Amino acid sequence: MSLLLENGGQLLFGTDPKFFPQIIRATNIPLGMGVTISNQQVIILVVSVALMLGLRFIVLHTRAGKAMRAVSYSHTAASLMGIPVDRIITFTFVLGSMLAAAAGVLVALQNPKIEPYMGIMPGLKAFVAAVLGGIGNIPGAVLGGLVMGVAEVMVVGYLSPTWRDAIAFVLLILILLVRPSGLLGQPPAEKV
Repeated sequence: MSLLLENGGQLLFGTDPKFFPQIIRATNIPLGMGVTISNQQVIILVVSVALMLGLRFIVLHTRAGKAMRAVSYSHTAASLMGIPVDRIITFTFVLGSMLAAAAGVLVALQNPKIEPYMGIMPGLKAFVAAVLGGIGNIPGAVLGGLVMGVAEVMVVGYLSPTWRDAIAFVLLILILLVRPSGLLGQPPAEKV
């Protein structure tokens, strides 16, 4: 589906990149010892943390979140308990789409050039971060993203910038070989 949308976008809008209007002009904030951070990076960090905490609150502390967890565990048992499974699945997709839209705006703040294939690498890295932390585990996905980010920066600093994107897949292969359930994931119970 992703390839269909990307290539359809190319056919519909053309292959030349479009530029996202600068919502917030970047200014550097000195942190000391030659380290600076831009106001855009601060906004991205604050909004990302707020969205992650909001998602965690929805999943753990609301009726819809409890229903989402029940449906993910067993469709049949959830429907027998009176949970409208189709409505919960729709809510989950709407929530995921809203978070994806927010992520797209945050990415466009840092990199304002829009092209059909701009989301491939962040999408793959998000998948790797989720697998690294443990599928279905929100704190695990955050931890996986942090581990992957630190690994990328270390590779760029100590090896070569050309290996930056490859380290994500090296981490994916390592975690699947060593701990397939992820860093914070629980191994599935073995049925006898």
